[in-house]
Amino acid sequence: MERIYAVGDIHGCYDKLLVLMEKIDINFESDTLVFLGDYIDRGPQSFEVVAYLADLKKKYTNAIFLKGNHEEMLERYLSGEDRITYLVNGGQQTLESYMNRDRPEGEPVIPSTHLEFFKTLRIYYETQNYIFVHAGLKNKVPLEKQKTEDLLWIRRRFIESKYDYGKMVVFGHTPLHEPLLLPNKIGIDTGAVYGNRLTCVRLPELVFYTV
Repeated sequence: MERIYAVGDIHGCYDKLLVLMEKIDINFESDTLVFLGDYIDRGPQSFEVVAYLADLKKKYTNAIFLKGNHEEMLERYLSGEDRITYLVNGGQQTLESYMNRDRPEGEPVIPSTHLEFFKTLRIYYETQNYIFVHAGLKNKVPLEKQKTEDLLWIRRRFIESKYDYGKMVVFGHTPLHEPLLLPNKIGIDTGAVYGNRLTCVRLPELVFYTV
C-alpha cells in the first residue's frame, strides 16, 4: 500500500524539521512525501530549511513541494513588484538568515540552487484520493480552474465550507492548535513558528507525527 506523508508549514523552524524527519517512518522507495509550502519567513533558519528541502528534492523524485503564500511574497519581493508586504509578514527574518550565513565570495545572497527550488514549486498536488494544497480551494470550481490567489491565500471561506471537493483536501496555511479533521478536509498547520508544533500526517491511516 502506498503511503503519503504530508508536512505542514515550517516557517524557518529548521530544528523542528530535522526532529520530525527523524520521527517519521517513511520509505522513500515506495512512499510519497508532500510539503505544503511556507518553508520560509518568521522563523530564524529559513536558509537551512530551504537548503535541506532542495537537497531532498534532488535525492528523491517522490518528494513533492508545494508553493505557499510566503514563497509567492518572496518572489514578488525579489522582482520588485511588492517589497513592503513581504517585509511586514516575516520576510526580514528570511533575509537575515541568508545574509548572516557564511557564503563563498561572490555568491549571491540567495544561491541559484535556492532560486531554482522556488521556481519549481507546485501550486497543488493531486492523487487518486487526495488534493494537497497550501491554503485551500474555492467551492464549485474545478481544480484546474482554481485561481492561484485562492490556492495560496484562502482561509475562512474554505475552512468553514462543507462542500464536497470530490477528494479529501489536505492543507496548511491557517495555524491551528491541533490538526483539523473534517469530512472534506485535513488541516495540518499547527503553528510551529508560534511556539506550537510542526505536524506531519501519514495517509491513508491518519497517523500524526508532531514535534
